[in-house]
Amino acid sequence: MKFAILLISFTSIFTIAEAQSLSQSLGNSNSSVKTENGIIIHTDNGNVKVIVYSANVIKIDITRNEQFSDFSYAVIANPESGVKYSMVENNDNYALETDSIKLIITKRPVRLALYNIEGKLINADDDAFGTSWIDNEITTYKKLFPSERFLGLGEKTGDLDRRGRGYENWNTDFFGYDSRNDPLYSTIPFYIGNHDSLVYGIFLDNSSKTHFNFGASQNRFSFFSTEAGDMNYFMICNSNVSKIIESYTWLTGRMPMPPLWSLGFQQCRYSYFPESEVLSLAQTFRDKKIPCDVIWFDIHYMQNYKVFTWDSIRFPNPKRMLDRMDKLGFKNIVIVDPGIKVEKNYAPYEDGLKNDAFIKYPDGTVYSGEVWPGWCVFTDFTKPSARIWWGKLFKENIDEGIDGVWCDMNEIATWGQLIPNNIVFNNDGISTTHKMDRNLYGFQMSRATYEGEKKLLSGKRPFVLTRAGYAGLQRYTAIWTGDNLPTDEHMLLGVRMVNSLGLSGVSFAGDDVSGFGGDATPQLYTRWMSVGAFCPFYRSHKMYGARDSEPWSYGEDMEQVVRSYVQLRYNLLPYIYSAFYESTVTGMPVQRSLAINYTNDEKIYQGNYENQYLFGSSLLVVPCPSSHFSEKVYLPAGEWYDFYNNMKYTGNNEMYYESPIEKLPVFVKAGSFIPMQSPVQTTVQLPSDTLFLHIYYSQNTSSFIYYEDAGDRFDYENGVFVKRNMVFDPLKHQIVLDKVQGSYSSQFKNLKLIFHGFQEMKNTVKINGTETGVKTGNFPMMEVNIKDKPLLNTLSAVIKNKNDQILIQW
Repeated sequence: MKFAILLISFTSIFTIAEAQSLSQSLGNSNSSVKTENGIIIHTDNGNVKVIVYSANVIKIDITRNEQFSDFSYAVIANPESGVKYSMVENNDNYALETDSIKLIITKRPVRLALYNIEGKLINADDDAFGTSWIDNEITTYKKLFPSERFLGLGEKTGDLDRRGRGYENWNTDFFGYDSRNDPLYSTIPFYIGNHDSLVYGIFLDNSSKTHFNFGASQNRFSFFSTEAGDMNYFMICNSNVSKIIESYTWLTGRMPMPPLWSLGFQQCRYSYFPESEVLSLAQTFRDKKIPCDVIWFDIHYMQNYKVFTWDSIRFPNPKRMLDRMDKLGFKNIVIVDPGIKVEKNYAPYEDGLKNDAFIKYPDGTVYSGEVWPGWCVFTDFTKPSARIWWGKLFKENIDEGIDGVWCDMNEIATWGQLIPNNIVFNNDGISTTHKMDRNLYGFQMSRATYEGEKKLLSGKRPFVLTRAGYAGLQRYTAIWTGDNLPTDEHMLLGVRMVNSLGLSGVSFAGDDVSGFGGDATPQLYTRWMSVGAFCPFYRSHKMYGARDSEPWSYGEDMEQVVRSYVQLRYNLLPYIYSAFYESTVTGMPVQRSLAINYTNDEKIYQGNYENQYLFGSSLLVVPCPSSHFSEKVYLPAGEWYDFYNNMKYTGNNEMYYESPIEKLPVFVKAGSFIPMQSPVQTTVQLPSDTLFLHIYYSQNTSSFIYYEDAGDRFDYENGVFVKRNMVFDPLKHQIVLDKVQGSYSSQFKNLKLIFHGFQEMKNTVKINGTETGVKTGNFPMMEVNIKDKPLLNTLSAVIKNKNDQILIQW
């Protein structure tokens, strides 16, 4: 009996030891070397490098190799010079401390723990496993806090809170995905954690296939892992989610100002042809007075699907057609896939071979895969000379009058969807394989396209839309969420995905309004068009063979509602453009998950309310299914005004709100400034010279930055803009419009101040000390048959829009 017990015990010990040998952790610290901005630690089984990037950002590099891998397409920031930090070592640990955070690295075994400056634990390695290898796969296991939530990860399905789910990053062409499918088209391995009123960010900068587990199938830890390469990740700590996003976009870059026209409504289908249909479509928009800025050309504009060609029968004279479109006030965008047809005497193919521009097998043979045109070769966008070569291919398109480029099928999508992993990429001189570069391909295609356009557009701003991408894509391109379906579920899923992209540094994002893959009902189309009016990228798109899906295709009643919401979008452009400017400065998304401003409010994570979001800083949008004519709404902390009728509500409040098809629930945060303009049909058309500045009373001080520039060039980078800080101060009974910054002359010569909820305001206000009359009037926010009375008895005053400070007192 004793022998049996001894044998069982020995077997158990052996089994545990054997299991542990299969998973190899860093082990203990053996030695260390201090560096200019951190420390390198040599362990039993690997090496750890810690780099202080800023007071709030620390990079962790972990490898089994002698050399660390520092190359990144995503990260453009360098460690800040002059960051003050201390490094203290004792027998048990290393302690690295800035004025904001403290990183403790234990020696036996090596484990990392991040604290804020008050000493509260924010994020920590799992005690047992830390960072470990299983063969070549490397995983970092993190302590899972009981109340911890997880946000972001870019273009992912599922709920706002990722807790209990696992995700994979491997860019994939996925037609008709549902609300739980994964992976999809793009990879952004960045998430935000939140527990106990503390927030942090983790950015895993590894472009191979990566995995994130937030308590899926177990409740012991969270983890992130890579199937190839090293464990390179950034830990970000700050006081709130917006600051986390600001630090992340400092690392990976922020979007430049887009062309103003790209913020208008855009009409697309697979495909509009021939030329006569395109011109008729454009004219119908103008005849029906439905604003629109862009018509898109899907693959049927090409000759046999060959990129950089036009079908000579469908479009015999592209330049003449595009000149006509320009006169109607339309911009034009063409789709371009990465596949270049293998065809003798086809210029892009022959020239690409001469310039050694295509990806290859290890033996030097050019790789080919089958897609729309047949067998194709693919540009190696990780090769600098190939990016330049690709960019030059757009010269003829731009000379003809094309204004933007739509990069599709760039996951890379091929028939069969199984590109061999031994395909070699240049990777800016550091040769790698498909395993490391697949997730980068769409990102670098967008980069090559943007840089090529920029060189060819004579100072005008490029526009690129991509389907695939990687962290940092916001520097070059907008993104849409791929081939969705015409269902209410997909409409709401699209909202959450755009919210998640915003949490992940990507502001310019949207989905295919009304659903790409099939026919929407009139009610769904109309509801989706109203939601889309409050989305950064606003495009309707429909697949080949589906019913017509233009604003007039669903009956006169629906057309009227759609026209009203599209027109509202254009009226709001001064507000929207200012929100885009804010994103270029801080990384704050245009479409904002409520988790940014109300992180610790439990209700915003509930299924009824997780789709709600802020559009810009002030408009609370409540997307609701097309069949819901009454919707349960949650108003978070603060005071809120009904956008349509000025009714005021107290926050932290749930209620039912009437939502007929013509009325999407929208609320305005108290203390807001909402600049609007007169109706136009296109951004080419100038509005009136009066800016309508809606100001909503609050009991608290608030501010807003108004921004304006010419909308199409880069001279804003040299100060050619109008920027004005606006401050509302209820205690002093005043509004201050600060002196204008910048050298641009505003197109608005007058300001119409519209006061909402100012109960104490009399018949006059003082403008810089001078009495000015206030009028009472009705101000409908949009032209649609909503039974609410349109902002009755709202007060207003008209003043000159001077560059000097304007002081408004009541």
